[in-house]
Amino acid sequence: MKIKRLLKSFSYAFRGLGKTFKEEQNLQVQSIFAILVIGLAAFFGIKPTEWCLVFMVIALVMLMELANSAVERIADVLKPRIHEYVKEVKDIMAAAVMLSSFLAIAVGVIIFAPYFLR
Repeated sequence: MKIKRLLKSFSYAFRGLGKTFKEEQNLQVQSIFAILVIGLAAFFGIKPTEWCLVFMVIALVMLMELANSAVERIADVLKPRIHEYVKEVKDIMAAAVMLSSFLAIAVGVIIFAPYFLR
């Protein structure tokens, strides 16, 4: 394994994350909600299994948003040649992000409702 190559890969990944975070308002909003949820989880002292679920749904939403951003950029490049499908592809990816967000909300309600009801 070449450490230099590995570090370069990480730098590319962080550059992509930074660019996406700077340019995508949805990722910024999702990050704010993730921070709020993590703070709420710390405040309530949720169980380790609940922490795992919280981190998994946060990661799922973020990953779907990053994938959506990547697919949108690819679709924009193809737009002149395959225009009728570009909107459909973007809509499908937006639906994937939306469904992952709904899942995160459902998991959040299931986890946090008992803490709020105490």
